[in-house]
Amino acid sequence: MLVFTLILLVVLIALGIHVAAVLGLLAVSLAELYSTFPLLAATGEIAWTASSEFILVAVPLFILMGELLLRSGIAADMYAALDKWVNWIPGGLMHTNVAASAMFAATSGSSVATAATIGTIAMPNMKRYGYRPPLFLGSLAAGGTLGILIPPSINMIVYGVLSETSITDLYLAGLVPGLLLAAMFSLAILVTCLLRPAHAGRAEPASAAERVAGLRHLLPPLMLFLVVVGSIYGGLATPTEAASLGVLAALLLTAWRRRLTRGLLLQAFEGTMRTTAMIMLIVVAAFLLNFVMSAIGLTRLLTDTMVGLDWPPLAVFLFLVAFYLLLGCFMETLSLMIATTPIVVPIVTALGYDPVWFGVVFMILIEAALITPPIGVNLFVVQAVRGGGPFRDVAVGALPFLLMMIGMILLLLAVPDLALWLTRVFDA
Repeated sequence: MLVFTLILLVVLIALGIHVAAVLGLLAVSLAELYSTFPLLAATGEIAWTASSEFILVAVPLFILMGELLLRSGIAADMYAALDKWVNWIPGGLMHTNVAASAMFAATSGSSVATAATIGTIAMPNMKRYGYRPPLFLGSLAAGGTLGILIPPSINMIVYGVLSETSITDLYLAGLVPGLLLAAMFSLAILVTCLLRPAHAGRAEPASAAERVAGLRHLLPPLMLFLVVVGSIYGGLATPTEAASLGVLAALLLTAWRRRLTRGLLLQAFEGTMRTTAMIMLIVVAAFLLNFVMSAIGLTRLLTDTMVGLDWPPLAVFLFLVAFYLLLGCFMETLSLMIATTPIVVPIVTALGYDPVWFGVVFMILIEAALITPPIGVNLFVVQAVRGGGPFRDVAVGALPFLLMMIGMILLLLAVPDLALWLTRVFDA
Protein backbone atom coordinates (compact mmCIF):
# COMPACT_ATOMS: atom_id res chain seq x y z
CA MET A 1 0.00 0.00 0.00
CA LEU A 2 2.80 2.40 0.91
CA VAL A 3 4.81 1.59 -2.23
CA PHE A 4 1.73 2.00 -4.44
CA THR A 5 0.91 5.36 -2.85
CA LEU A 6 4.41 6.73 -3.39
CA ILE A 7 4.60 5.51 -7.00
CA LEU A 8 1.17 6.91 -7.88
CA LEU A 9 2.01 10.24 -6.24
CA VAL A 10 5.27 10.55 -8.21
CA VAL A 11 3.59 9.58 -11.50
CA LEU A 12 0.74 12.07 -11.09
CA ILE A 13 3.16 14.89 -10.22
CA ALA A 14 5.39 13.98 -13.18
CA LEU A 15 2.39 14.21 -15.52
CA GLY A 16 2.07 17.89 -14.61
CA ILE A 17 -1.50 17.55 -13.28
CA HIS A 18 -2.78 20.35 -11.04
CA VAL A 19 -1.90 19.76 -7.38
CA ALA A 20 -5.52 19.60 -6.19
CA ALA A 21 -6.30 16.99 -8.87
CA VAL A 22 -3.26 14.95 -7.82
CA LEU A 23 -4.43 14.83 -4.21
CA GLY A 24 -8.02 14.06 -5.23
CA LEU A 25 -7.05 11.27 -7.65
CA LEU A 26 -4.77 9.76 -5.03
CA ALA A 27 -7.61 9.78 -2.47
CA VAL A 28 -10.06 8.15 -4.93
CA SER A 29 -7.53 5.46 -5.91
CA LEU A 30 -6.65 4.54 -2.32
CA ALA A 31 -10.31 4.47 -1.29
CA GLU A 32 -11.31 2.21 -4.17
CA LEU A 33 -8.38 -0.19 -3.79
CA TYR A 34 -7.92 -0.52 -0.03
CA SER A 35 -11.20 0.35 1.69
CA THR A 36 -14.12 -2.00 2.33
CA PHE A 37 -16.33 0.99 3.16
CA PRO A 38 -17.67 3.62 0.74
CA LEU A 39 -15.34 6.34 1.98
CA LEU A 40 -15.96 8.62 -1.00
CA ALA A 41 -19.59 9.02 0.07
CA ALA A 42 -18.25 11.37 2.75
CA THR A 43 -16.65 13.71 0.20
CA GLY A 44 -19.36 16.37 0.47
CA GLU A 45 -19.24 16.46 4.24
CA ILE A 46 -15.44 16.62 4.26
CA ALA A 47 -15.46 19.47 1.73
CA TRP A 48 -17.97 21.38 3.84
CA THR A 49 -16.02 20.80 7.06
CA ALA A 50 -12.75 21.93 5.46
CA SER A 51 -14.32 25.00 3.86
CA SER A 52 -16.18 26.12 6.97
CA GLU A 53 -13.15 25.98 9.29
CA PHE A 54 -13.30 29.38 11.00
CA ILE A 55 -9.56 29.93 11.18
CA LEU A 56 -9.25 29.59 7.37
CA VAL A 57 -11.31 32.75 6.94
CA ALA A 58 -8.06 34.55 7.79
CA VAL A 59 -6.47 33.35 4.54
CA PRO A 60 -8.43 35.54 2.05
CA LEU A 61 -8.29 38.44 4.50
CA PHE A 62 -4.49 38.40 4.68
CA ILE A 63 -4.29 38.04 0.89
CA LEU A 64 -6.59 41.05 0.46
CA MET A 65 -4.47 43.08 2.87
CA GLY A 66 -1.35 42.38 0.78
CA GLU A 67 -3.20 43.28 -2.43
CA LEU A 68 -4.22 46.65 -0.97
CA LEU A 69 -0.65 47.41 0.16
CA LEU A 70 0.70 46.65 -3.30
CA ARG A 71 -1.89 48.60 -5.29
CA SER A 72 -1.96 51.64 -2.99
CA GLY A 73 1.79 52.30 -3.39
CA ILE A 74 2.54 51.76 0.31
CA ALA A 75 4.95 48.92 -0.53
CA ALA A 76 6.93 51.02 -3.03
CA ASP A 77 7.32 53.89 -0.56
CA MET A 78 8.41 51.43 2.14
CA TYR A 79 11.12 50.04 -0.17
CA ALA A 80 12.48 53.50 -0.97
CA ALA A 81 12.59 54.45 2.72
CA LEU A 82 14.42 51.27 3.73
CA ASP A 83 16.92 51.71 0.92
CA LYS A 84 18.12 55.01 2.37
CA TRP A 85 19.01 53.27 5.63
CA VAL A 86 20.74 50.06 4.47
CA ASN A 87 22.22 50.71 1.00
CA TRP A 88 25.56 51.86 2.47
CA ILE A 89 26.37 48.27 3.50
CA PRO A 90 28.40 46.29 0.91
CA GLY A 91 25.68 44.76 -1.23
CA GLY A 92 23.56 47.92 -1.24
CA LEU A 93 20.13 47.32 -2.72
CA MET A 94 20.28 43.59 -2.01
CA HIS A 95 20.07 44.37 1.71
CA THR A 96 17.11 46.58 0.88
CA ASN A 97 15.51 43.63 -0.91
CA VAL A 98 15.82 41.48 2.21
CA ALA A 99 14.72 44.22 4.64
CA ALA A 100 11.74 45.21 2.49
CA SER A 101 10.75 41.56 2.07
CA ALA A 102 10.88 41.02 5.83
CA MET A 103 8.75 44.09 6.46
CA PHE A 104 6.25 43.30 3.72
CA ALA A 105 6.08 39.68 4.93
CA ALA A 106 5.01 41.02 8.32
CA THR A 107 1.88 42.43 6.70
CA SER A 108 1.04 40.21 3.72
CA GLY A 109 1.52 36.66 5.03
CA SER A 110 2.31 35.33 1.54
CA SER A 111 5.72 34.44 0.13
CA VAL A 112 4.64 34.63 -3.51
CA ALA A 113 3.03 38.04 -2.94
CA THR A 114 6.18 39.25 -1.16
CA ALA A 115 8.51 38.07 -3.93
CA ALA A 116 6.28 39.51 -6.66
CA THR A 117 5.76 42.87 -4.93
CA ILE A 118 9.34 43.55 -3.87
CA GLY A 119 10.65 42.10 -7.15
CA THR A 120 8.48 44.45 -9.21
CA ILE A 121 9.73 47.44 -7.22
CA ALA A 122 13.41 46.43 -7.15
CA MET A 123 13.99 45.06 -10.64
CA PRO A 124 14.47 48.39 -12.50
CA ASN A 125 17.37 49.19 -10.15
CA MET A 126 19.40 46.07 -10.95
CA LYS A 127 20.87 47.36 -14.23
CA ARG A 128 20.73 51.01 -13.22
CA TYR A 129 23.18 50.47 -10.35
CA GLY A 130 25.34 47.75 -11.89
CA TYR A 131 24.30 44.67 -9.91
CA ARG A 132 25.13 41.25 -11.28
CA PRO A 133 21.89 39.32 -11.82
CA PRO A 134 22.47 36.04 -9.89
CA LEU A 135 22.91 37.35 -6.34
CA PHE A 136 20.47 40.24 -6.83
CA LEU A 137 17.74 37.92 -8.14
CA GLY A 138 18.55 35.37 -5.44
CA SER A 139 18.06 38.01 -2.73
CA LEU A 140 14.56 38.71 -4.10
CA ALA A 141 13.60 35.02 -4.32
CA ALA A 142 14.96 34.24 -0.85
CA GLY A 143 13.59 37.45 0.70
CA GLY A 144 10.15 36.46 -0.51
CA THR A 145 10.29 33.22 1.49
CA LEU A 146 10.19 35.23 4.73
CA GLY A 147 6.44 35.62 4.14
CA ILE A 148 5.97 32.03 5.33
CA LEU A 149 7.88 32.43 8.60
CA ILE A 150 7.38 35.99 9.86
CA PRO A 151 3.84 36.41 11.24
CA PRO A 152 1.18 36.76 10.09
CA SER A 153 1.78 33.74 7.88
CA ILE A 154 -0.88 32.04 5.75
CA ASN A 155 1.09 28.78 5.72
CA MET A 156 1.28 28.75 9.52
CA ILE A 157 -2.50 29.00 9.64
CA VAL A 158 -2.83 25.97 7.35
CA TYR A 159 -0.22 24.05 9.38
CA GLY A 160 -2.01 24.92 12.62
CA VAL A 161 -5.34 23.71 11.25
CA LEU A 162 -3.91 20.42 9.93
CA SER A 163 -1.78 19.67 13.01
CA GLU A 164 -4.27 21.06 15.57
CA THR A 165 -1.63 23.45 16.91
CA SER A 166 -2.27 26.91 18.35
CA ILE A 167 -1.90 29.59 15.65
CA THR A 168 -1.00 32.16 18.31
CA ASP A 169 1.84 29.96 19.62
CA LEU A 170 3.09 29.39 16.07
CA TYR A 171 3.14 33.13 15.40
CA LEU A 172 5.05 33.74 18.62
CA ALA A 173 7.51 30.96 17.81
CA GLY A 174 8.15 32.19 14.27
CA LEU A 175 8.94 35.83 15.05
CA VAL A 176 12.52 35.56 16.37
CA PRO A 177 13.69 32.87 13.90
CA GLY A 178 12.13 34.89 11.06
CA LEU A 179 14.02 38.05 11.95
CA LEU A 180 17.20 36.07 12.60
CA LEU A 181 16.91 34.38 9.20
CA ALA A 182 16.52 37.78 7.53
CA ALA A 183 19.74 38.88 9.28
CA MET A 184 21.48 35.70 8.06
CA PHE A 185 20.38 36.48 4.50
CA SER A 186 21.99 39.92 4.80
CA LEU A 187 25.10 38.29 6.24
CA ALA A 188 25.31 36.00 3.19
CA ILE A 189 25.10 39.06 0.92
CA LEU A 190 27.73 40.95 2.93
CA VAL A 191 30.22 38.06 2.93
CA THR A 192 29.71 37.40 -0.80
CA CYS A 193 30.23 41.07 -1.68
CA LEU A 194 33.33 41.35 0.51
CA LEU A 195 34.82 38.28 -1.17
CA ARG A 196 33.67 39.32 -4.66
CA PRO A 197 33.29 43.12 -4.80
CA ALA A 198 32.04 42.96 -8.40
CA HIS A 199 28.70 41.70 -7.07
CA ALA A 200 28.22 44.68 -4.77
CA GLY A 201 26.94 47.16 -7.34
CA ARG A 202 26.86 50.80 -6.33
CA ALA A 203 24.66 52.71 -3.95
CA GLU A 204 23.02 56.10 -4.16
CA PRO A 205 24.09 57.97 -1.02
CA ALA A 206 21.40 59.48 1.18
CA SER A 207 21.76 62.33 3.63
CA ALA A 208 20.69 62.12 7.26
CA ALA A 209 17.77 64.42 6.51
CA GLU A 210 16.56 62.14 3.68
CA ARG A 211 16.77 59.09 5.93
CA VAL A 212 14.78 60.75 8.68
CA ALA A 213 12.22 62.05 6.18
CA GLY A 214 11.77 58.55 4.77
CA LEU A 215 10.82 57.10 8.14
CA ARG A 216 7.23 58.28 7.69
CA HIS A 217 6.84 55.74 4.88
CA LEU A 218 7.70 52.93 7.30
CA LEU A 219 4.87 53.86 9.64
CA PRO A 220 1.96 52.37 7.60
CA PRO A 221 3.39 48.80 7.40
CA LEU A 222 4.56 49.05 11.01
CA MET A 223 1.09 50.14 12.07
CA LEU A 224 -0.47 47.22 10.19
CA PHE A 225 1.93 44.80 11.89
CA LEU A 226 1.02 46.19 15.30
CA VAL A 227 -2.71 46.01 14.54
CA VAL A 228 -2.59 42.42 13.28
CA VAL A 229 0.10 40.74 15.37
CA GLY A 230 -0.27 43.03 18.38
CA SER A 231 -3.96 42.22 18.70
CA ILE A 232 -3.15 38.48 18.59
CA TYR A 233 -0.27 38.64 21.09
CA GLY A 234 -2.26 40.93 23.35
CA GLY A 235 -5.11 38.44 23.50
CA LEU A 236 -7.51 40.97 22.00
CA ALA A 237 -8.33 39.02 18.83
CA THR A 238 -8.10 35.61 17.23
CA PRO A 239 -5.99 35.32 14.04
CA THR A 240 -9.16 35.58 11.95
CA GLU A 241 -10.38 38.68 13.81
CA ALA A 242 -6.89 40.19 13.58
CA ALA A 243 -6.87 39.61 9.81
CA SER A 244 -10.17 41.51 9.48
CA LEU A 245 -8.72 44.35 11.55
CA GLY A 246 -5.72 44.37 9.21
CA VAL A 247 -7.95 44.66 6.14
CA LEU A 248 -9.85 47.54 7.75
CA ALA A 249 -6.55 49.29 8.59
CA ALA A 250 -5.27 48.73 5.03
CA LEU A 251 -8.47 50.23 3.61
CA LEU A 252 -8.11 53.28 5.85
CA LEU A 253 -4.48 53.72 4.82
CA THR A 254 -5.41 53.42 1.14
CA ALA A 255 -8.17 56.01 1.60
CA TRP A 256 -5.77 58.31 3.48
CA ARG A 257 -3.42 58.16 0.48
CA ARG A 258 -6.41 59.00 -1.78
CA ARG A 259 -5.98 55.76 -3.73
CA LEU A 260 -9.22 54.05 -2.65
CA THR A 261 -11.05 53.87 -5.96
CA ARG A 262 -13.58 51.44 -7.41
CA GLY A 263 -10.99 50.17 -9.92
CA LEU A 264 -8.37 49.52 -7.22
CA LEU A 265 -10.88 47.60 -5.10
CA LEU A 266 -12.04 45.47 -8.04
CA GLN A 267 -8.43 44.56 -8.90
CA ALA A 268 -7.68 43.72 -5.25
CA PHE A 269 -10.83 41.61 -4.92
CA GLU A 270 -10.12 39.73 -8.14
CA GLY A 271 -6.55 38.95 -7.11
CA THR A 272 -7.76 37.82 -3.69
CA MET A 273 -10.43 35.53 -5.13
CA ARG A 274 -8.04 33.89 -7.59
CA THR A 275 -5.44 33.10 -4.92
CA THR A 276 -8.00 32.02 -2.32
CA ALA A 277 -9.79 29.68 -4.75
CA MET A 278 -6.49 28.00 -5.62
CA ILE A 279 -5.55 27.53 -1.95
CA MET A 280 -8.97 26.26 -0.84
CA LEU A 281 -9.23 23.75 -3.69
CA ILE A 282 -5.93 22.24 -2.55
CA VAL A 283 -7.04 22.32 1.12
CA VAL A 284 -10.31 20.46 0.38
CA ALA A 285 -8.52 17.82 -1.71
CA ALA A 286 -5.90 17.39 1.02
CA PHE A 287 -8.56 16.96 3.72
CA LEU A 288 -10.17 14.22 1.61
CA LEU A 289 -6.82 12.47 1.11
CA ASN A 290 -6.01 12.70 4.83
CA PHE A 291 -9.41 11.21 5.67
CA VAL A 292 -8.89 8.28 3.28
CA MET A 293 -5.33 7.65 4.48
CA SER A 294 -6.45 7.59 8.10
CA ALA A 295 -9.41 5.32 7.34
CA ILE A 296 -7.33 2.69 5.51
CA GLY A 297 -4.58 2.82 8.16
CA LEU A 298 -1.85 4.32 5.99
CA THR A 299 -1.11 7.18 8.38
CA ARG A 300 -0.74 4.78 11.31
CA LEU A 301 1.41 2.47 9.16
CA LEU A 302 3.82 5.29 8.29
CA THR A 303 4.05 6.42 11.91
CA ASP A 304 4.64 2.89 13.22
CA THR A 305 7.23 2.25 10.49
CA MET A 306 9.29 5.36 11.33
CA VAL A 307 9.05 4.82 15.10
CA GLY A 308 9.76 1.09 14.66
CA LEU A 309 13.06 1.76 12.87
CA ASP A 310 14.57 2.17 16.33
CA TRP A 311 16.64 5.11 15.11
CA PRO A 312 17.61 7.86 17.54
CA PRO A 313 15.16 10.81 17.35
CA LEU A 314 17.92 13.02 15.91
CA ALA A 315 18.56 10.56 13.06
CA VAL A 316 14.86 10.46 12.19
CA PHE A 317 14.67 14.26 12.31
CA LEU A 318 17.67 14.68 10.02
CA PHE A 319 16.18 12.10 7.65
CA LEU A 320 12.96 14.15 7.52
CA VAL A 321 14.95 17.33 6.82
CA ALA A 322 16.77 15.64 3.92
CA PHE A 323 13.47 14.16 2.70
CA TYR A 324 11.79 17.58 2.58
CA LEU A 325 14.74 19.25 0.90
CA LEU A 326 14.61 16.55 -1.79
CA LEU A 327 10.80 16.58 -2.11
CA GLY A 328 10.81 20.38 -2.28
CA CYS A 329 12.69 20.16 -5.59
CA PHE A 330 9.65 18.53 -7.19
CA MET A 331 6.52 19.66 -5.32
CA GLU A 332 4.81 23.03 -4.94
CA THR A 333 5.13 24.26 -1.36
CA LEU A 334 1.50 24.50 -0.26
CA SER A 335 0.68 21.06 -1.61
CA LEU A 336 3.86 19.65 -0.04
CA MET A 337 2.84 21.04 3.33
CA ILE A 338 -0.81 20.01 3.15
CA ALA A 339 -0.10 16.52 1.84
CA THR A 340 2.54 15.66 4.46
CA THR A 341 1.67 17.55 7.65
CA PRO A 342 -0.89 15.02 8.96
CA ILE A 343 1.60 12.22 8.31
CA VAL A 344 4.79 13.77 9.66
CA VAL A 345 3.53 15.62 12.76
CA PRO A 346 2.43 12.41 14.56
CA ILE A 347 5.86 10.93 13.85
CA VAL A 348 7.66 14.02 15.17
CA THR A 349 5.54 14.26 18.33
CA ALA A 350 5.96 10.51 18.95
CA LEU A 351 9.72 11.12 18.93
CA GLY A 352 9.35 13.77 21.63
CA TYR A 353 9.66 16.98 19.59
CA ASP A 354 7.39 19.95 20.30
CA PRO A 355 4.82 20.44 17.47
CA VAL A 356 5.13 24.25 17.77
CA TRP A 357 8.92 24.07 17.47
CA PHE A 358 8.61 21.66 14.55
CA GLY A 359 6.12 24.06 12.95
CA VAL A 360 8.87 26.69 12.74
CA VAL A 361 11.38 24.17 11.36
CA PHE A 362 8.72 23.00 8.91
CA MET A 363 8.14 26.54 7.67
CA ILE A 364 11.88 26.93 6.97
CA LEU A 365 11.88 23.63 5.07
CA ILE A 366 8.90 24.86 3.05
CA GLU A 367 10.79 28.13 2.45
CA ALA A 368 13.70 26.11 1.09
CA ALA A 369 11.32 24.39 -1.33
CA LEU A 370 10.37 27.82 -2.68
CA ILE A 371 13.90 28.42 -3.96
CA THR A 372 15.02 24.93 -5.02
CA PRO A 373 14.76 24.16 -8.74
CA PRO A 374 13.03 22.83 -10.76
CA ILE A 375 9.73 23.62 -8.97
CA GLY A 376 10.83 26.56 -6.78
CA VAL A 377 7.81 28.86 -7.07
CA ASN A 378 9.65 32.01 -5.96
CA LEU A 379 12.33 31.38 -8.58
CA PHE A 380 9.66 31.44 -11.29
CA VAL A 381 7.99 34.52 -9.78
CA VAL A 382 11.26 36.49 -9.78
CA GLN A 383 12.13 35.26 -13.29
CA ALA A 384 8.69 36.35 -14.51
CA VAL A 385 9.12 39.79 -12.93
CA ARG A 386 12.57 40.01 -14.52
CA GLY A 387 10.99 39.50 -17.93
CA GLY A 388 13.86 37.65 -19.62
CA GLY A 389 17.36 36.25 -19.26
CA PRO A 390 18.57 32.78 -18.27
CA PHE A 391 16.64 31.04 -15.47
CA ARG A 392 19.99 29.71 -14.24
CA ASP A 393 20.80 33.18 -12.82
CA VAL A 394 17.94 32.99 -10.34
CA ALA A 395 18.58 29.38 -9.37
CA VAL A 396 22.32 29.88 -8.78
CA GLY A 397 21.77 33.18 -6.95
CA ALA A 398 19.45 31.51 -4.44
CA LEU A 399 22.04 28.91 -3.33
CA PRO A 400 23.79 31.02 -0.63
CA PHE A 401 20.40 31.72 0.94
CA LEU A 402 19.47 28.04 0.84
CA LEU A 403 22.62 27.33 2.86
CA MET A 404 21.51 29.96 5.40
CA MET A 405 18.15 28.18 5.76
CA ILE A 406 19.87 24.87 6.46
CA GLY A 407 22.09 26.67 8.97
CA MET A 408 18.99 28.13 10.65
CA ILE A 409 17.44 24.66 10.99
CA LEU A 410 20.63 23.35 12.63
CA LEU A 411 20.65 26.39 14.92
CA LEU A 412 17.06 25.71 15.99
CA LEU A 413 17.98 22.09 16.59
CA ALA A 414 20.87 23.17 18.84
CA VAL A 415 18.94 26.00 20.56
CA PRO A 416 15.18 25.17 20.53
CA ASP A 417 14.47 28.16 22.79
CA LEU A 418 15.01 30.48 19.82
CA ALA A 419 11.51 29.44 18.83
CA LEU A 420 9.92 28.53 22.15
CA TRP A 421 10.95 31.19 24.66
CA LEU A 422 8.39 33.76 23.47
CA THR A 423 5.57 31.23 23.80
CA ARG A 424 6.62 30.53 27.41
CA VAL A 425 6.80 34.25 28.19
CA PHE A 426 3.28 34.91 26.92
CA ASP A 427 1.85 31.72 28.44
CA ALA A 428 3.27 32.75 31.79
